[in-house]
Parts: sequence; C-alpha cells; structure tokens
Amino acid sequence: MLFVTSNPGKAREAEDILGFDVEQVDYDYVEIQSDSLEEIAVYGAREAYKELGEPCFVDDSGMFAEGVGGFPGPYSSYVYSTLGLDGVLRALEDIENRTARFDCVVAYHDGSEIHTFEGTVRGRVAKEPRGEGGFGYDPIFEVEGDEQGRTFAEMSPDEKNSVSHRRRAFESFADFIA
Repeated sequence: MLFVTSNPGKAREAEDILGFDVEQVDYDYVEIQSDSLEEIAVYGAREAYKELGEPCFVDDSGMFAEGVGGFPGPYSSYVYSTLGLDGVLRALEDIENRTARFDCVVAYHDGSEIHTFEGTVRGRVAKEPRGEGGFGYDPIFEVEGDEQGRTFAEMSPDEKNSVSHRRRAFESFADFIA
C-alpha cells in the first residue's frame, strides 16, 4: 500500500502498526492551510491519488497545546520547521496550563472516495526536550498515563507505537482495510 509521506519515521511507524508492507512515496503535494487536520489530509489524499493513479493514504498530525489556544495545531509542521523545539518551548515558557494533545488524521483514497480515520493521545508539553528517539515534537510531548512521565522520545518505538495518536488512527484504518 502506498503511504505518501516524506518522513521515513512515519512510514516505519505505519508499517509497524498496520502489520503489512507500506511503500513510502515521497511526493510533495501542496499542503493547504486550514484549521482542520481532516481538510488538510483529505486534500493531500486527493492530490496524491491524482498524481499516482492508485490507492494511497496520507496522514496529517498536530500537537495542540491547550494553554495557548491549541497552538501549533494544524500548523505544527510549519512551526517546527521555522521555530524548532526551542522556539516552541520559548513561546510556551510562561504558560501554566501545559496540557496538550496530539491528533492524527489518516486519509485513504481508494480510487473512488476518500475515507478518514482519527486518533488522539493526551499529554503535556514538557519544559525541556528529553529523549533521543522519535522525531518532530516527540522530545517535548509527555504522554498522559505514562507512570514515568516520559516523552515520546524517551520511549522505545514499540512503546510509542502502542499508545500514539498515529496508532489509534492507523488501527481504525487497518480495521477498515480488513
């Protein structure tokens, strides 16, 4: 199955979670600006299918920090590439409410229609980056319910994949495919 992403880490996660072979396709579709992860993912799946001509899926994810109105939310990728983790942490340094969530939307174009699948994991934004694993915001996202208060980056790939927002969205997708 074709997974349209430039991120090899996401492709590895998808394959581990889905339990079948995933072919990463690095097609750089236009990512529209929207307050909705679902709109962004649906648009991406439509554009990718037009280019590739076969069933494919995309995902869009975002970290939503509640103390700052959901920032960076659907703009997470742009904020990460321009400010980096240090810039995000500076923007949040005086915020008391560090509660956050990670959302993921998978959009699958089957050749005739687009199906979407969502996943969410709750947590908090750490005060400083911790851990060596993962990618993106993983070093600053502490997972709710983790007894040790670890960030995604402090977890093994299997541990992260067992609780992540992407896992929840991909599990729904896998159920649909089955």
